[in-house]
Amino acid sequence: MRRYGKHTDEDDIRTRPGRRNTRPRTNIRPKHEDAAEGLVLTVDRGRLTCLVEDRVVMAMKARELGRKAAVVGDRVALVGDLTGKKDSLARIVRIEARTSVLRRTADDDDPFERVVVANADQLAVVTALADPEPRPRLIDRCLVAAYDGGLDPLLVLTKSDLAPPEKLLELYGDLDIPYVVTSRAELESGVALARVREQLDGKITAFVGHSGVGKTTLVNALVPEERRRTTGHVNAVTGRGRHTTTSALALPLSGGDGWVIDTPGLRSFGLNHVDPSRVILAFPDLEPGTEGCPRACSHDERDCALDAWVAEGHADPARLYSLRRLLATRERKEGD
Repeated sequence: MRRYGKHTDEDDIRTRPGRRNTRPRTNIRPKHEDAAEGLVLTVDRGRLTCLVEDRVVMAMKARELGRKAAVVGDRVALVGDLTGKKDSLARIVRIEARTSVLRRTADDDDPFERVVVANADQLAVVTALADPEPRPRLIDRCLVAAYDGGLDPLLVLTKSDLAPPEKLLELYGDLDIPYVVTSRAELESGVALARVREQLDGKITAFVGHSGVGKTTLVNALVPEERRRTTGHVNAVTGRGRHTTTSALALPLSGGDGWVIDTPGLRSFGLNHVDPSRVILAFPDLEPGTEGCPRACSHDERDCALDAWVAEGHADPARLYSLRRLLATRERKEGD
């Protein structure tokens, strides 16, 4: 019979034999100073395809990163098997600081933002001039996300053989956004590609657009099959013979020094996460006028100092109208 209390001895105490990890835990983490630099090309179910020098390497996130996730465009540090051979696997031990982020929420009521692309220089918003009809509200939302995330916007208008571009371009003239107009015949002949490449050379460009506007067709033309050989391993990993935009994918620009990031087709673009104080930074002619604004000003209220700033001649009234139109997309449904 087992005894308890003051009559117990060491034979009465139960212990766990052979318990593992008896060393005290520490918050000190290895610095991985010898880690290799890599670029995340695509992410698929916890596996990340990275470019390390001239090799495509499969990797997974190290446990020490916790909940921090790497996305396409991230610059990362890797250790482990960096050979790129079949069934090899490296570990991502560090995600470098980002210069820009393209973020979105699933809808305007979703409080959780998702980073789609990191470190892109510009956002190419692709829209058709007809078939399907342009969706200016969706374009506005993409522009707000670009300004909020530190990306320069670029408009790429397709199918100009079906409708003229002037009416749509009038909506964005006061924003001074660069644009390229293409037709189907020009894409087939390669004439339009030269104009598009001029805007992409030397930059990392993320492409967005809703289904049917010709975004993936344009990307495929910019990155022909002979250049896709360097990323053929990506398709093998994700189970697709050819890339379909169900996840973002970074590809080297053919005939230039740059990268193209193809993103999934958009149905909506939630802006729940957007802070007006970040969007105003994309309007350097208006930003100084916000010094007299009340705290947390939406820049579209009675006490907004921008009205007086414009009235005094410091900026064009059309620029203030454009800013307020873009910020209004945060409160307005796309079809309104």
